[in-house]
Amino acid sequence: MNATPPSNAANASGPAAQPTTLPSFPGLDMLSAAVLVLDADCRVCYVNPAAENLLACSLRSLFGRPLNATVQFGAGLQAALGNAIANNWGYTGQNIELRRDGREILHVDCTVTPVEPPPNLPAARLLLELRPIDQQLKAHREERLIEQQLANRELIRNLAHEIKNPLGGIRGAAQLLERELVDLPNAPALKEYTQVIIKEADRLQDLMQRLLSPHRPMQPGPTNIHEILERVRSLLLAEYPGGLTVRRDYDTSLPELVADREQLIQAHLNIARNAAQAMDGQGEIVLRTRAVRQVTLAKKRYRLAIEVQIEDNGPGIPDAIREKMFYPLVSGREGGSGLGLTLAQSFIQQHQGTIECDSRPGRTCFTLCLPVEEA
Repeated sequence: MNATPPSNAANASGPAAQPTTLPSFPGLDMLSAAVLVLDADCRVCYVNPAAENLLACSLRSLFGRPLNATVQFGAGLQAALGNAIANNWGYTGQNIELRRDGREILHVDCTVTPVEPPPNLPAARLLLELRPIDQQLKAHREERLIEQQLANRELIRNLAHEIKNPLGGIRGAAQLLERELVDLPNAPALKEYTQVIIKEADRLQDLMQRLLSPHRPMQPGPTNIHEILERVRSLLLAEYPGGLTVRRDYDTSLPELVADREQLIQAHLNIARNAAQAMDGQGEIVLRTRAVRQVTLAKKRYRLAIEVQIEDNGPGIPDAIREKMFYPLVSGREGGSGLGLTLAQSFIQQHQGTIECDSRPGRTCFTLCLPVEEA
């Protein structure tokens, strides 16, 4: 029996007439995997939103068209589609190469499953599931990074608790010693030493408090992301007058978030301030916002998320710290505490969001993605 899909030559004049109402499958709409439903002639009956994103085409434009008119694929997948229709066989393939729009190459894992036609789509014969390999690798990398960060933060948190108590004792002893030195002839010189002890103890106490601060309860409320960025922008321009340019590129149609306003200000400010410090206050920072639809964040699927990009034209992040820049106490700047990015990541993760970085000399871009929860 011929293993290739039935020919579409008889219908080559164009796609089938589109119905007034396109088919809908709520159970498939929220899947992160791209799902296509095909008829016996391998024409597209339905695609879910993830497939629309993957193929860069809407259901309306794909409906009734042959699959091979939308994407080009090899003989292996073509034979699998034919066998699935002719013999009611399933098929699973890994690292299948698809060519979208005749140019862009995608590598996907693929599953072909024969299905019983549902009442609202009697022509349906096959369910085709596509899982981009790069997205799977990204999801695994995010999971591993989150696990590492949780372990690191728990370790640092425990250390901070252990360090705070001895620091209080050291500071108190230095204050008592300073009082005892009042009657000595060289008291002013000795007081200078006790002041060093007290100030350094205070500095370490502040550092420990900053390590523990991400664990305070969130105080969520309606939050406009552009009000957050405008606050960050004003603080940066006040801190670096004259030499720093902060440019806006906003999508003003974005909805409000339910978020902890102060945490988001601190997260975005830490990243933007790092950029300004890396450029010594001389350069350009771009604050950009966009909407992202049908995105998976922290293993949960969201219909809508807000993407914030903080981009600078500085020297870039050193290769030596690029893989561990979110770890506590890791800094590429002389005198830096190494807590800015750690706190930023912690605050974003508490909002079920993600933070990523792409850096090279002349361009560093941090991308923060925050979900918009439906009411």
